[in-house]
Amino acid sequence: MSAPTAEVVICGAGIAGIAAAYHLAVRRGVTGVALVDEGPPLSLTSDKSTECYRNWWPGPGDDMVALMNRSIDLLEELARESDNRFLLNRRGYLFATADPAQVPAFVERATEAATRGVGPARIHRHASSDYEPAPADGFEDQPTGTDVITDPTLLRRYFPQLASDTVAVLHARRCGWFSAQQLGMYLLERAREHGVRFVEGRVERIDTTGGRVRGVQIAARGGDLRIATGRFVNAAGPFVGRIGRLLGLDLPVFSERHAKVAFNDALGAVPRWAPMTIWTDPITLPWSDEERQELLASAEHKRLVEEFPAGVHGRPEGAGDSPVVLLIWTYDIEPVEPTFPIEFDAAYGEICLRGMSRMIPALSRYLTRLPRVVVDGGYYTKTRENRLLSGPLPVDGAYILGALSGYGLMSSNGAADLLADHIAGRALPRYAPAFLLSRYDDPAYRALVEQWGDSGQL
Repeated sequence: MSAPTAEVVICGAGIAGIAAAYHLAVRRGVTGVALVDEGPPLSLTSDKSTECYRNWWPGPGDDMVALMNRSIDLLEELARESDNRFLLNRRGYLFATADPAQVPAFVERATEAATRGVGPARIHRHASSDYEPAPADGFEDQPTGTDVITDPTLLRRYFPQLASDTVAVLHARRCGWFSAQQLGMYLLERAREHGVRFVEGRVERIDTTGGRVRGVQIAARGGDLRIATGRFVNAAGPFVGRIGRLLGLDLPVFSERHAKVAFNDALGAVPRWAPMTIWTDPITLPWSDEERQELLASAEHKRLVEEFPAGVHGRPEGAGDSPVVLLIWTYDIEPVEPTFPIEFDAAYGEICLRGMSRMIPALSRYLTRLPRVVVDGGYYTKTRENRLLSGPLPVDGAYILGALSGYGLMSSNGAADLLADHIAGRALPRYAPAFLLSRYDDPAYRALVEQWGDSGQL
């Protein structure tokens, strides 16, 4: 890069860094933005998720819902202006249970969600109910809020793929998915049209002489490069902690390894129109008696006959001659140090498939002869309470857009929009304090974190 200066340097060209560059350059008019990454844009973990979005978030408070509603507003604006280049849909998230005790809990969650801004709660207890199923494509003119269905006739009519003992579903409506690669490339193209420069290299040092950002040292392909700048954004994804240490900061983040399974659904077990579907009950994997005995006899494998936590989920992808199913199950959440390439449990694909077959029995037809599965994934880099960081750091001129956990794609526009307001000196939305690093300076907040319940992770 010939120019030695930049108004803002952003470290990380994943979806967070690209969104930050877009919102600064395109929507705030900031000139001289440099985006730095040692690999190609969107190539590390941004393309490894199930590419979903949702405004269905638990408390405490309504800050996560408010941020996500803003992010989804922005996604919809981008979809309209790009002729829906990234294929945004509104199929929703469908939570399902076979446990009668979960039915009142579903109703309570829907009612509580309405108070947090998710949208109205609609309870469907009779076959004559006016439940509206979601279309397979598009996002316009769809309801918000939540539908809880407990009537058996409605369950069979609209979701025949579910296990016959399913007693209720909760359909969160302002949810769906899109193409991460297409969204990211659209944002990057628009950002470059407004002068954003991409620098291929590794950030090695940040000059903070005098207690403020003054420059960034980069190990670039053509040799070491220094960019003089007064503003630096740490959007380094799984390496946000390492970059934080270059600023002399020990950020309160950690990483979990998470994987995704993809396989060709040649038997058509999952309807092509299905929403993202989540089983909310614990699961014991289905095994034959002989298989169970063999697993119990192995110290390494006996865990496979024990109860697994709730939360296996998946969705269809593609259509025509190549229908695919994507599956995720976040049962292994031990903190790890991010390393690449990532190694995954060899049994993960089979575990997900067996677990998902509890909810969608047609998938059990694959268990006698397992399909070829592709397993990839990345890291959920997160704070303890699973709320992202967006805003200034305690070094003058330094900012963070990180800890986006497993929801980076859906939150990146809202979080980058918030960050851009901080950098541009604009009025901040009311939820801004909830995503500052300085929230941990508040003893009341630290006490709240100690008692935090549902983090919203799937």
